[in-house]
Amino acid sequence: MVSETGGQLKRQLLDMTPDSLAAALKEMGEPAYRAKQILQWVYERGATSWEEMTNLSKALRERLADQFVIYSSEVVRRAASTDGTVKLLLRWPDGATSECVMIPMDKQKTACLSSQVGCPVGCRFCASGLDGLQRNLSTGQIIEQALHARREALAAGDRLSNIVFMGLGEPLANYDNVLASVEIINAEWGLGIGARKITISTVGLPKQIRKLAHEGYQLNLALSLHAPNDALRQELIPWAEKISIRELTDACRVYFETTGREITLEYTLLAGTNDSDANARELAGFVKRLRCNVNLLRYNPVDPLPYKRPSAEAAHAFQERLRSLGVNAHIRRSRGKDIDAACGQLRRREMQSQGGISLPVVDG
Repeated sequence: MVSETGGQLKRQLLDMTPDSLAAALKEMGEPAYRAKQILQWVYERGATSWEEMTNLSKALRERLADQFVIYSSEVVRRAASTDGTVKLLLRWPDGATSECVMIPMDKQKTACLSSQVGCPVGCRFCASGLDGLQRNLSTGQIIEQALHARREALAAGDRLSNIVFMGLGEPLANYDNVLASVEIINAEWGLGIGARKITISTVGLPKQIRKLAHEGYQLNLALSLHAPNDALRQELIPWAEKISIRELTDACRVYFETTGREITLEYTLLAGTNDSDANARELAGFVKRLRCNVNLLRYNPVDPLPYKRPSAEAAHAFQERLRSLGVNAHIRRSRGKDIDAACGQLRRREMQSQGGISLPVVDG
């Protein structure tokens, strides 16, 4: 991607691999080994500016600064939770904003990354898609989020260990940029995070799931199911009108059989909507058709949407019903509830404060 800074178009360094950077440096008359030096500064030493790269001559640093940009975002809001979760709202040169989160879990530090500005899916209970899709994030912009999260992890005294594509957007709808960022995150010269520590969460695009299965990565796949039958899922997720649960089952089975990686079903519990005993029985029937485990998430309410968070007792009752039916079900602990934890909330609140949006009227 090309970024514009001060009226001058510059290439985004974080889009680049060692080969593509070496080729660009060759055009500048520089030897290929400079690419390794530069990438070591960024990924191993955490450099955020050319001035820090002291084993490069001042003249070269000035030339590089004229042609490349390392970081292109501005952190416009940083929200830190009492549980250690840190959420960042980033503004890109075109004015678009996206979120990334650093989540501490025991000894792990996880970065939750956005793949798009806004979201095209429009789940009825989610803040991410209330204002639709603005654009995809580039590979470099996805990587930039990860580096921001890594700095937060280091500041908290630990290294970044896990990546989840579970922020704004549908990752598989930005397939090429997400996969290119996975390569950089996984690479030894990049962030060096193992593929089994990387999770892609999708609302379910069967064609892309099948394609992902053959990419050669041992990635974790999480399917945002949220309903145990097509009728209810179509009420909650507009895209489900074109994609049946049966199609998703078939695609996820291909993914498991190809990669050997067990699927995780993400199921957001909405009080009085999808958390009944009958829903649990239906969900158990679905799970038995697929090698998977279930993550239950208690809903984080989004103003002005009408959905409610179930009580802890109701969530545990749903979990126990699933377990009694032989389902490996866990309740995922909510993090950052005091800092607009749900996807898209921080971005939406900032847009409201800037007068950029008006809240829709919701009956009931």
